[in-house]
Amino acid sequence: MEKFFHLKQSGTTVSREITAGLTTFFAMAYIIVVNPQILTQTGMPWGGVFLATIIATIIGTLVMGLFANVPYALAPGMGLNAFFTYTVCFGLGFTWQEALAMVFLCGCINILVTVTKIRKMLINAIPEPLQQAIGGGIGLFVAYVGLLNVGLIQFTTKDAESAGQGLATAATPGLAALNNPTLWLFLIGLVLVIVLTVLKIKGGMLIAIVATTVIGIPMGLTTMSSSVGLGEMFSQLPETFGALFTGQGFGSLFSNPARLPLVLVTIFAFSMSDLFDTLGTFVGTGRRTGIFTQSDEDSVENGTGFNTKMDKALFADSIATSVGSIFGTSNTTTYAESSAGIAAGGRTGLTSVVTAICFALSVLLAPLVSAIPGAATAGVLVVVGCMMAASLKDVAWNDISEAIPAFFAAAFMAFAYSISYGIAFGFISYCLVMVCKKKANEVHPLIWIVSALFILDFICMAILN
Repeated sequence: MEKFFHLKQSGTTVSREITAGLTTFFAMAYIIVVNPQILTQTGMPWGGVFLATIIATIIGTLVMGLFANVPYALAPGMGLNAFFTYTVCFGLGFTWQEALAMVFLCGCINILVTVTKIRKMLINAIPEPLQQAIGGGIGLFVAYVGLLNVGLIQFTTKDAESAGQGLATAATPGLAALNNPTLWLFLIGLVLVIVLTVLKIKGGMLIAIVATTVIGIPMGLTTMSSSVGLGEMFSQLPETFGALFTGQGFGSLFSNPARLPLVLVTIFAFSMSDLFDTLGTFVGTGRRTGIFTQSDEDSVENGTGFNTKMDKALFADSIATSVGSIFGTSNTTTYAESSAGIAAGGRTGLTSVVTAICFALSVLLAPLVSAIPGAATAGVLVVVGCMMAASLKDVAWNDISEAIPAFFAAAFMAFAYSISYGIAFGFISYCLVMVCKKKANEVHPLIWIVSALFILDFICMAILN
């Protein structure tokens, strides 16, 4: 164990890694229920998507842990699954088989970008203030996910008369009334996480999740209502496995030349979101915790192949999307919720292996895993977000030229509910600020290219919608 994962060198122990792996699993276990709920609206079978979600997660996370030896977990991405269903299938009229084919091509593009080191070069090109802002922004994003998961933040829809009075949005966010059991359980869990974290209790986050789950039993929130039979699930997997290679997938996707521009634009949109969700997670958590050392980041030109943890982690992530699409799920990406396990002390691939084992067991223990209420993990996400927001202190907020890109990068991750869009606004505003300061020549060429691609992506999305 020590020889393979280099635990002492990373300043960790087997017990700490196991605790971190369990914490990561519980923080992101919701995906095995939520992903099928979203994708089955396209006509995909629930059991097939459920198993595809778990299989893609296991394969991607094991490669990350055993090949890259870093504590990150992968799973079908939230936001990307919504884009798959509501924009690509419902909005543009593609079948789910065609959408899976586009996801597969997206994965192939990301593999090419990774092998050619473009991904890693891009990480090195991001200026220090933006790197710190991305880390803090992911903290805001993770905390916001926790608050939204339990409905503490609610959106009140305005009536047509109010909307017609010049108000900018059709809904306003606000604090929900604390009058339902879910919020009470969340607050109990949040208090437990805060107390155990401040007191530096080992495994405090995991203890809080388990305790909150148990407390939820008499409240009627921890139930076994989502039970699914194994026989039913496995009988449906052949419907999604390899469906992209059938006539309804690739055979249909490129059969109409008039639709080719739309297909290419959609693949591009998939790739941009997938690519920068991952980059944001690695930059935001890896540097601050020391998981990716400076030598990792500076070795872009040193040799060929996969010589560092960063090289291997990027490759592990890049193959996960294509593998997941073959089994029948949308883009598989590195999860920001991995930060929960990292905050619990995870520093090596053993954390990822433990998480992958938990997802494998969840096939057999589906009713038990699905019984963990979102309110039990939401508090952990909020506190982890608080920890990650600490990197914002390294931004020179008294320098407006540094503060604007940093603020845009951090704030839009939460406001737009997307890591990639936060990076987009950060990059674009950084280029604008540098032009105003007459320092455009100091901006790395890759930042200019990516900013232009983001602008193109926004234009494409406007056309698609």
